Amino acid sequence: QVQLVEAGGGLVQAGGSLRLSCAASGRTFASYVMGWFRQAPGKEREFVAGITWSGGVTSYADSVKGRFTVSRDNAKSTVYLQMNSLKPEDTAIYYCAADYSSNVNRRSIAYDYWGQGTQVTVSS
Repeated sequence: QVQLVEAGGGLVQAGGSLRLSCAASGRTFASYVMGWFRQAPGKEREFVAGITWSGGVTSYADSVKGRFTVSRDNAKSTVYLQMNSLKPEDTAIYYCAADYSSNVNRRSIAYDYWGQGTQVTVSS
């Protein structure tokens, strides 16, 4: 079992920045690919970013590429999502997830464990 707890969400104006964190406990954190997903009201959950266990490979949705950066600190069992140049369309609940795999998968069904989510609201 892996427990995931997100933090860092909030209300920010368009153009601003937020840094989300996801702290993991339980099984060996370093064994998991970590992903960030988001879900806006009335929309399906969508992939945002992912990072392999070593941090050597990252993947981003086209909508956030160049604005968001995913990173991880295996010593702290924490994954981060730095979000810059935020837009109102980034408003959503953001979830981190863990996948016992070696490659970043963009499909939510591939992930075994999920956090409870943190709300990000970007005002125009």
